[in-house]
Amino acid sequence: MYLRSGRGAVLRVAVVLGVAMQAVAQKGCPALTFEGEVQAGKSFHHALGTKQSFLLESIASGWIVRVLPASGARGVHDFAELATPPYRSPNPLLISTDFSFRAQDAVAWNPREFHFFTSAQQMSIATKAYDATLKEPNRPAAGAALFPLLAEACTASLQILDARIAGGSADQSLMAATVAQHFSQTAHTVDTSAPPSKLGRILWMSFRVKVGEEQKRPTKR
Repeated sequence: MYLRSGRGAVLRVAVVLGVAMQAVAQKGCPALTFEGEVQAGKSFHHALGTKQSFLLESIASGWIVRVLPASGARGVHDFAELATPPYRSPNPLLISTDFSFRAQDAVAWNPREFHFFTSAQQMSIATKAYDATLKEPNRPAAGAALFPLLAEACTASLQILDARIAGGSADQSLMAATVAQHFSQTAHTVDTSAPPSKLGRILWMSFRVKVGEEQKRPTKR
């Protein structure tokens, strides 16, 4: 779950875990749909019920999805970070050019499913288990407490509706090829006036987030 041995291994584990998560009824999860847009260098916030907040946080390489407390101090880890494996590797929370993903690869990983915890108790257990894996990275049992906890996490999805990018000139990496499969089906514009670079950059995007049971309902336009 936490090791990065073998190409694509971490993503295959994430798929297996995702199936297990969907098999469990999720209690206490909000059910909502919202849309937004962001430009490079800007962040986006939206309430998730009364106790949590969705944050699409701007980072140098793009954005990262976070779920934070609606009020109070921000913890070392957010509610989505520890609930959405794989860790320290390509991850659905990262909409970015990290890990040798080109801008077009980040857009082509669409839609993305992620998960988040809803309680301080879940976060406490998850944090201890995660810290244990850092101390003993070659012993999977060190983080065993995370497995039943992941099945309790709320499920959500982020779908990119449209994007404007400066495309990357590098060849697609093998890791990106395993998940970046919907570029032609995702509305996008390539800015040919942008300076060329190997990975490119996402300049703007609009998106839709579905949380909980809302994921199962068809979108009405």
